[in-house]
Amino acid sequence: MTNTNINKFHQEDFTNILKMIKKSQISALKSVNTELIDLYWNIGKFIHQRVEKSNWGQSVVKQLADYLKKADPSLKGFSRQNLWRMKQFYETYKDHQKLSALLREITWTNNVAIFSRCKTIDEREFYIYQSKKEKWSSRELDRQISSSLYERMMISNNKISSKLKEVYPKSASYFKDDYVFEFLDLEDHSENQLQKALIKNLKKFILELGRDFLFVGKEYRIQVGNNDFYIDLLFFNRELQCLVAFELKTDKFKPEHLGQLNFYLEALDRDVKKEQENPSIGILLCRDKDDTVVEYAISRSLSPSMVSQYRTKLPDKKLLKEKLNQIL
Repeated sequence: MTNTNINKFHQEDFTNILKMIKKSQISALKSVNTELIDLYWNIGKFIHQRVEKSNWGQSVVKQLADYLKKADPSLKGFSRQNLWRMKQFYETYKDHQKLSALLREITWTNNVAIFSRCKTIDEREFYIYQSKKEKWSSRELDRQISSSLYERMMISNNKISSKLKEVYPKSASYFKDDYVFEFLDLEDHSENQLQKALIKNLKKFILELGRDFLFVGKEYRIQVGNNDFYIDLLFFNRELQCLVAFELKTDKFKPEHLGQLNFYLEALDRDVKKEQENPSIGILLCRDKDDTVVEYAISRSLSPSMVSQYRTKLPDKKLLKEKLNQIL
């Protein structure tokens, strides 16, 4: 028996062992990260206490940084600036112990970005949770904060059909009222140009949608009778276990747009959806919408659907914060 035949014969066993190794490596990395955050927390606490109770100041912290570097040149990440960040990290969350476990599940880089860029504990908690859930890299987190995701989610007024609420009670947490596609670099554009730009930037598009979205296809063909119809963009959501159809409209929302979307959802559920999957969801993505018109139009929709707006430039963070403060 050759080595090749042995490998084929034991392939399942070998694959299982590989999975065990990968799982262990991931656990080890998580453990290392937890230990690292614990260390930074305790150093920050120590410095905080010394500053509060004695004459420790920036000069002493600089002496500490110099001492650590001289005592062990292999140590990294203990500059004066980082030591002060550890102090700020502890001071930011010392009165919010419920976040303690979550802090240790995201990277130090993401922690620094969140406590230094976000102003309220609610905003920080939002980004900590989302960083953990979506497994954001530091670059992805930076983009989400810059796009004012927290403010957009807090002031969103999702217009969703009663059927969507019924079938997916938590649907508002999976879909946004306002999507930001600043990465497309588009000004005036057609639906075709928008579709091509989204496909070209699919990774960033899915980041804006959420990691549970899997791309199925563009111009997805469905046949009804002797006619062919094409869905702009079709995705599958792993968490909801359903197909999600996106129809793109570069003009303002019109009630008749929903009729087309409902037709597509009916065809998907009859001819494409697998038996074990949940009913398909439709998202009408418009460049502009009047919320009152949307509310009237969608109140009688019998399909799990919603109407969202998209923009191609980053929103004004200051204006969003002002609007959020007015609501609160």
